[in-house]
Amino acid sequence: MTATPACTATFSRVDGTMSAAFERRFDHPAAEVWRALTDPALLPQWLAPGEIELRLGGKVKLDFKDSGIAIDSTVTSFVEGRLLEYAWGGSGDPPRPVRWILEPDGDGCRLTLRITVPADEDVGRSAAGWEAHLEMLAATLEGVSIHFPFELFKAARDTYRARLAAADFAPQA
Repeated sequence: MTATPACTATFSRVDGTMSAAFERRFDHPAAEVWRALTDPALLPQWLAPGEIELRLGGKVKLDFKDSGIAIDSTVTSFVEGRLLEYAWGGSGDPPRPVRWILEPDGDGCRLTLRITVPADEDVGRSAAGWEAHLEMLAATLEGVSIHFPFELFKAARDTYRARLAAADFAPQA
């Protein structure tokens, strides 16, 4: 739980989409992090209430009641304990894949998260939201419950928007 956002995401633009990739190392085994990413009892602590059917083609349902956002998606890539991908949105939304990759790293593991959004969306805002949720995931892994870190989100959003503008990754109209 940091006072300032890590803001370590790297960005790329491909075929009308923008991607942000995040890497985090946790001092927890991959199995423990996988459980936090997928267990319906732990999802509300760092993301939202819901469930993920852990199989290719499985249903993904997450309900962000406070914001009115509901994710109704399908698992599009899956390797038990290592890889999970689904779309961030509901039916009829443009594709916004969220891809989680876990790799053992000594006594802990390395988590890579890649999000992809349409290039005309605010990827800085999306990346900042995931910075906040990654902070909540880190807290969950330490057995600590925190609310959505809104100040961290705002600082990360401003930092990412500035970085994207300077790199000429500003949203396309």
